[in-house]
Amino acid sequence: MNAESSYPLEPDPVDLTRSTLQLSARHRTGKIWSSLFFVSTTIGVLALVVLLLSILNQSMGLVAVENKVDPASLSDRPLENLSHDELAVILTSHLSQTRINTIERENPIAQRSQADMLQLVYERVVQPKVEQSWGLIDSLLKRNQIIAESAQRHPEAKVEFRSWLNWNFIINSMSSQPELAGVRTALLGSLYMIAFTILFAFPIGVGAAIYLEEYAESNRINRIIQTNIDNLAGVPSIVYGILGLAIFVRTLGLLTSGALFGIGDQNGRTILSASLTLGLLILPILIINAQEAIRAVPNSLRQASYGLGATRWQTIWNHVLPSAMPGILTGTILAVSRAIGETAPLILVGASTFITRDPSGPFSKFTALPIQIYNWTTRPQDEFRNIAAAAIIVLMISLLSLNAAAILLRNRFSRR
Repeated sequence: MNAESSYPLEPDPVDLTRSTLQLSARHRTGKIWSSLFFVSTTIGVLALVVLLLSILNQSMGLVAVENKVDPASLSDRPLENLSHDELAVILTSHLSQTRINTIERENPIAQRSQADMLQLVYERVVQPKVEQSWGLIDSLLKRNQIIAESAQRHPEAKVEFRSWLNWNFIINSMSSQPELAGVRTALLGSLYMIAFTILFAFPIGVGAAIYLEEYAESNRINRIIQTNIDNLAGVPSIVYGILGLAIFVRTLGLLTSGALFGIGDQNGRTILSASLTLGLLILPILIINAQEAIRAVPNSLRQASYGLGATRWQTIWNHVLPSAMPGILTGTILAVSRAIGETAPLILVGASTFITRDPSGPFSKFTALPIQIYNWTTRPQDEFRNIAAAAIIVLMISLLSLNAAAILLRNRFSRR
């Protein structure tokens, strides 16, 4: 045996240098991509912070308010502490009979709540008017300058700090005066729509996913169905609005209006029509996410269930669905997040831009928070943009609350 072969060959200096250079180049490339990812994340976070700050800046600040009638002259107690009957007396004593009749036609005084009566007194009798408003940043940094400017321009007005997002804003209905407008009707309309949308879309979406993944054979028809479902997930929402207008509002108007059951008229522009339209909108998303969650369940789990004598449906119900439910609920969260912020389909199926009567069921006329926000942002007065910012915060809190409930439910299934 040759003595030289018993020793390892020394590495070629050229190859060693080339490997070192390649390793250094890979590290540099990795650092460049890491820096790009960090920059993109930072830009996204900064954009979100700027958005939130702009909303907060619009939703509170100093305002110069001037009342046509001093509230203290109407009663020896604060108006908020007066009963329904006492507020009714103030209305009838300060308004003409014609205006009282108009109020009665909209909604009888006897059937109105104390909050509605208080809003009416402020709107029709006190008539507060915001002469000028300032953002939060200016209110904090230029308070003395703002007070001096208000005293010069509006000597009769009172300067006060106002958060446009307050309890009265939540419980008040829509008003033509931004100082008294609220989101109660729009918030209830959104909650009703989302509830009926989930009741309609969730069982159908999960059922379709179960059929396509567990029962359907791989043939041409089922492949065409799957391709169409994938394509429908990318269809613009306004197309679903046109579909909802043609089918649920016009063709099925007797059903969606409640006229078939002796409720309401034959106008199908109701919460039910909007819910069914939004249900169609999110159905492809629900089906695709549910399919992915079911597909992720290990096949060994199914085989073990079959080996113990379980039927296919018993295997799906007792093993596949519980394992896939966290993923299904994640898809539901994404779908509901999209549905609650939609505007275009609701406009086409008849969402009102001004409505003061609260929805009471699936056959009620309705409005929604996105519609209300859009309506307020198109108004020329600065105060409407203030309450639009407050309504955006309400919409975000509602969305986060719904998502939090779904996440808690998902985590519960995950622990199981």
